[in-house]
Amino acid sequence: MEFKAKARFIRVSPQKARLVLDLIKGKRVEDALTALMMTKKRISTDVASLLRSAVQNADYLSQEKGFDVDVDRLYVKTAIANDGPRMKRIRPAPMGRAYRYQRRIAHLEIVLGEKGAENRENMATVVGEETAAAPARKKAAGAKKKSAVRKKTAGAR
Repeated sequence: MEFKAKARFIRVSPQKARLVLDLIKGKRVEDALTALMMTKKRISTDVASLLRSAVQNADYLSQEKGFDVDVDRLYVKTAIANDGPRMKRIRPAPMGRAYRYQRRIAHLEIVLGEKGAENRENMATVVGEETAAAPARKKAAGAKKKSAVRKKTAGAR
């Protein structure tokens, strides 16, 4: 089960946001929140609030929808910063000229997963496959001929 939270139109460049998001990828939620609290980057407060929102989404689904979710076993599965629209601005330059520059905007997305949930899903699919297993296929006749030809040519050298 995956739980998502998105924040759109954040006034930071995606490159700077990715620096912070890379710190928390694959970590448990508690460890990720402490790492964000200790980070000096300005975007870390926005990422922390987004992470808390994803945890609240997981908690809501576990209570309202009846999913069996252990909030203590959640970890950051993916954390992505995509480009948003760019704002075109003009900066005055010497001799009456003007330079154009772009202010970048990011769309952030955090996906949480539950540790151990993959094992339960994999076990369910393995048990289902054993009961309806298809018979093993036979090797193609052409494969035998190719190996025999290779052995003959190897001996001739």
